[in-house]
Amino acid sequence: MSASICAPCRHHHHWVPCHRRAATWAGVGVIALTCLAVNVVSGLVAAGAIESWYPSLAKPAWTPAEWVFGPLWTALYVAMALAAGVVWFARDREDVCGALGLFGILLAANLAWNVFFFGLHSPLLGVLDMTVLWTAVALTTVEFFRVSKPAGLLLVPYWLWISYAAVLNADILLMSR
Repeated sequence: MSASICAPCRHHHHWVPCHRRAATWAGVGVIALTCLAVNVVSGLVAAGAIESWYPSLAKPAWTPAEWVFGPLWTALYVAMALAAGVVWFARDREDVCGALGLFGILLAANLAWNVFFFGLHSPLLGVLDMTVLWTAVALTTVEFFRVSKPAGLLLVPYWLWISYAAVLNADILLMSR
């Protein structure tokens, strides 16, 4: 055996080169750092508006307390990173590139929503982006389920939250007119 072979692959029962295992963990690290970066940048974009603009908006009675958003988003981003990590580990499958590509679109649309809604103070642009985000989350969840049931399940709370947030955003838009 060559020195570059280090361990059997759990799923395929063949030997996997050490550099491939390192690349696997590097990929998971990139996914985790990307999710963290989107969470942090989104929080920074929203921070000023949450203190000044957002409290002045007319909101429905079923709007969550403002303190809920930070911990909730953090938990959702952790679940999203775990889900994408599970999909990344299954990258020998042909359908992984599409699933992870959709995940990238989902992250971009999520960040864009914060920029539109909080950064630009535009519930209208938020609703328009939310249609893209909701669709991206739904498609990503379906693709993640095709790759791994646990990965798909990890995205379900995010999809439910985005569904709720879309209705909340639309209601805020209607109340502001």
